[in-house]
Amino acid sequence: MKSVTLDVIKVGDKAEFEKTITETDVYMFAGITGDLNPAHVNERASSETMFKGRIAHGMLSAGLISAVLGMQLPGPGTIYLGQELKFLAPVKIGDTVKAIAEVVDVDREKNRITIKTTCENQKGKVVLDGTAKVMAPVK
Repeated sequence: MKSVTLDVIKVGDKAEFEKTITETDVYMFAGITGDLNPAHVNERASSETMFKGRIAHGMLSAGLISAVLGMQLPGPGTIYLGQELKFLAPVKIGDTVKAIAEVVDVDREKNRITIKTTCENQKGKVVLDGTAKVMAPVK
């Protein structure tokens, strides 16, 4: 694992991480967070919702963004300062979610990087959109 350090990071740098969301992922996330909302863990109850079945937690998809930032861009040593998110579409069990991070601003004086964050499903539909602020590792 190698970090993209503050001295070399630039606008337009991009990275992505892709994962198929499993039933186990949803149950583990529910157990870790305590979010046992029937929309995520109860097939019968969730079948009566507008989604007609269980959906993954929105923050599970958001967690994939954390994987991109912490492991690839900027990578290990990154300090996550903030995240704005908009959840645009549900993620169902079995969907493959691609988290994409693209650098849109670099403030070298303050070591603040602004990153456009997006998650899309296997059909290319954007399910989450947002902006992250991070501190990149320094040389």
